[in-house]
Formats: sequence, C-alpha cells, structure tokens
Amino acid sequence: MAPIYKLGKEEGELPIRIAAAIRDAIVEGRLIVDQRLPSESELADEFGVSRPTVREALKRLAAQNLIRTQRGATGGAFVNRLSFQEAYGQQITTSTLLLSMNQVDFETACEARYTLERAVARLSAERHDADQMATMRAEIHRQAQPGLSDESFCASDVAFHRALVDGAQNPVLSYQLAGAVEAMQPLMNMITFTQRNRARIVDLHTAIADGIEAGDGKAVDENLAALCDYTITLGVAAMEARAAKNG
Repeated sequence: MAPIYKLGKEEGELPIRIAAAIRDAIVEGRLIVDQRLPSESELADEFGVSRPTVREALKRLAAQNLIRTQRGATGGAFVNRLSFQEAYGQQITTSTLLLSMNQVDFETACEARYTLERAVARLSAERHDADQMATMRAEIHRQAQPGLSDESFCASDVAFHRALVDGAQNPVLSYQLAGAVEAMQPLMNMITFTQRNRARIVDLHTAIADGIEAGDGKAVDENLAALCDYTITLGVAAMEARAAKNG
C-alpha cells in the first residue's frame, strides 16, 4: 500500500514540509473530505519529529482552511471541504503580494487584469441575474455622487467589477478572477486616482452595464477594452506627473 504522506527532500523548516506533505495528500485524494487525520502522536512518529512540530504544521493547514479541529472524545483534525468563497481571501492576498513583491509594471498588470475580465464578458452578458445587475447599477449611481471619497470610489469600482465577473455564474472563474479584480483594481486606483475623470469612468461603466443587460457580449468586451486603454493612459500620466514632481 502506498504511503499517505510523502515528505519532500527540499530544504526548509520541518513544519512547512510536513504541512506540504499533508496538503499534497489532500489535493491528490489520498485523504478525503471529513476524513480524520492521525493524532499528533501518530503523526509525530510517522514523520520522526516532535509533537510541537506536528502541531505547528497542523496550525498552518488550519490557517489555509484545509483542516478543521474538533474537541471531545470523537474530536481531532479533519479534512475540510474548502469552498470557493473561503478561498477568495487567499487568492486576493497572494495576488497582492505577488504584484508588490515582484514590482510588476502598471501596464503589464493592467493588461492582465482586463484581459482576464474580458474573457468572462460574453458569459456575463448571457447569464447575469437581477441581483448582479442591481449591484452594478447601484455602484454606478454611487460613483456619480460628487462627495464620494477616493477610498469609497475605489471600493465601489471593485464591487462593480466583482458583480460583472460573478455574472458569468461560474464559481471557478469567479475564484480565478478574485485576485485580478480585488487585488489589482485597488493597486491601480492608488496610482490613477489623481488623474482620473470620474465622469468618464461612470460613462464606461454605464456602457458595460447596458451591454450586459442587453445580452450584448461584444459591446461589453469593447467597453472593457476602452476602459483598459483609459486606465493605462491614466497610469502613464500619473507616473509622468510623479517624475516631474520628483525631478
């Protein structure tokens, strides 16, 4: 019988390697949802480490929502059923860290973000529901308010595009685009807010919403492309203004 856990030979702290071995067993189906993991003592013996080391590995897995712990006579650590909704936060955090740590240039991030969103435009136009449409219209109305702060405008911008993506009614796509919308969009807003014309953005958002409501995926795609071009123009202008100020 093949072993359930396969501890890799790569360098690194033991709790990280043990957590990775258990995670791989879950991902590969060697451990199934709701299955009880061996006790800390049993895992310590199997991996040849101390119980505190195992405990730290289990904490890492719990933080990733891969396992849950239950108290009592029938308690222990169990494989969790990870939902797309629960995984959104990790996707957003990872995307934010990747962009900031690797210093991805603005145009590259913008291109990636809108290319991904345009990929769901047709599906959103075909499948959106009344709630998603109502969210988009409400956020457009909110964005048009003259006293709206930059922070609130950004939050509304994210909510609008989140509704657009969710309109595709595909949880895998929603999960994959969580980082694109909820990580990239705020970073872009931080750069472009001094240059943007809110009325122009509201007009583009309105055209996108009109296209979705009419079931016109082509119109949605074209207006998303226009929004991408406008955002890149804003980013270039913002960076030029910053360079002139610092020069």
